[in-house]
Amino acid sequence: MQSKTLIEKLSTSSLKMGIIAGGQLGKMLIQEASRWDIETYVLDPDEACSARNVVSFYVKGDFRDFDAVYAFGKQVDILTFELEDVNIPALQKLKAEGLNIAPDPDVLALIQDKGLQKAFYAKHHLPSSNFALYESSDAIKEAITKGELSYPFVQKLRKGGYDGRGVALIHSPDKELLEGASVVETKVAIDKEIAVIVARNSADEVRCFPAVEMTFDEQTNLVEEIFCPANLTTEQATKAQSLAIEIIRALDMVGLLAVEFFIDQEGQILINEVAPRPHNSGHHTIDSMLTSQHKQLLRAILGLPLGTTEVLKKSVMLNLLGETGHEGAVFYEGFEACMAIEGVKIHLYGKKETRPSRKMGHVTILSSSLEHAQHKANIVKNTLKVKSCKQ
Repeated sequence: MQSKTLIEKLSTSSLKMGIIAGGQLGKMLIQEASRWDIETYVLDPDEACSARNVVSFYVKGDFRDFDAVYAFGKQVDILTFELEDVNIPALQKLKAEGLNIAPDPDVLALIQDKGLQKAFYAKHHLPSSNFALYESSDAIKEAITKGELSYPFVQKLRKGGYDGRGVALIHSPDKELLEGASVVETKVAIDKEIAVIVARNSADEVRCFPAVEMTFDEQTNLVEEIFCPANLTTEQATKAQSLAIEIIRALDMVGLLAVEFFIDQEGQILINEVAPRPHNSGHHTIDSMLTSQHKQLLRAILGLPLGTTEVLKKSVMLNLLGETGHEGAVFYEGFEACMAIEGVKIHLYGKKETRPSRKMGHVTILSSSLEHAQHKANIVKNTLKVKSCKQ
């Protein structure tokens, strides 16, 4: 009934969609929603957030605050989010009062907590690395002293980690532990890291985007490059997609789920973690696919048929990060030169101030062959720099 009501509102250009947080993911979702004349609302504490200049209505407020989230939800017909760090009790109260929230707050609550995530994989016999849960850094030290835990291992804070933060590779006593309740995982001998984005609507229709391969900066833990399609065997690609489908159905989730995997040196596929929203690993879909991840999310949460995930071009995606030593008003060095390269699509997030490693935009490079796309990506990487006007 809710989906029918939403479609009726969509069909009469009267649908109001709320997005909690107005970063670049919210901005890109709003840009897609505007094609269907959806009235958009954003809740964000930053008046200069990326979505501010494209959203129909901006609401200043903290998405961790119960009252701010609850009041925001009362203004819209459907509510979604672009990050996990949202006040769950407010969402649950809104849901109980009949607001359509997608993905469901209970799914968000589980995914917010990396400990609950790992327990979910274990319960459903989904392949993931071995793990243990600890309430503090002292508890981890005690486990090491007792011989219950040995180096190296990966420590992840159960809550609050994002974009490489809240994760640490602990290889010796010299490496400082993170403070807080944590998941400690066995270090996987990683051959490559991949991601699959899967969508599901209320009719249990499911579609996967092709797997992508990711490379990371060792210092920041941020994605440097994404290749599509990933260099996988047919068996590996099929397995990754089937696991993504199994997860979203086990969660009984409506929406978009990004699933990150490790492939170890023996070729085994292990689930790393998931995100119930548009994802950095899907930015290329805006240019390289018939249906972008943002359009697919709208289709899923509005109860519409899902779109085809047919690939138009092979692609490499680069994150545009603020250069080290540059802080202040942004200056994109090499912008014009890169625009002259065929197949280069530059997306800027509308952030006026840069700082080291801040995500300022992304570039998708398209070609008929991945090798040619990589060649052009290397030129872009060495040419387009995010600097500050003052330096």
